[in-house]
Amino acid sequence: MRVFLVRHGDADADIPDGLDDEARALTARARTTLPAHFDPLVPLVGLPDVMVMSPLVRAVQTATILARALGYDGPLRASRLLFPDGPVGVLENLLGEHEGKSVVLVGHQPSMGAAAAHFLGMASFPRPVTPGTVIGIDRPPGGGAGTLFLYAAPGQPIVQHLEREP
Repeated sequence: MRVFLVRHGDADADIPDGLDDEARALTARARTTLPAHFDPLVPLVGLPDVMVMSPLVRAVQTATILARALGYDGPLRASRLLFPDGPVGVLENLLGEHEGKSVVLVGHQPSMGAAAAHFLGMASFPRPVTPGTVIGIDRPPGGGAGTLFLYAAPGQPIVQHLEREP
């Protein structure tokens, strides 16, 4: 199973009047730079079978931009399991529903970094998960510690075939 963890792009700091944090949108800059960040990842990610996103506006916008880049025309499923402080263990059930498939999860920090560490069998993820970061993990059938094969943070070189760091 291939799992791609994507942190939403850079979001506006201001919360719209009368709304909650959930309504914060991507910055204008993020909306214009994310496509250029995602484009070179298309051959590495391929066409996913499933895309699931947090229902918060900034994650929905990021998932939409990523889906467009990948040529994904399936449903973009929203899940509260991808909230910023969601427990990563519950993502096992979500992935279990899609065993053997390529799954993209678009969410927030700290949950994306925590999920990466969990899926890799590590105490913590050893790299920064900045806005727009894409992490690719190959997971064995039935779960268990996976292998990190892709790390792509905006403005940084794409790293593939990463060695497990101690």
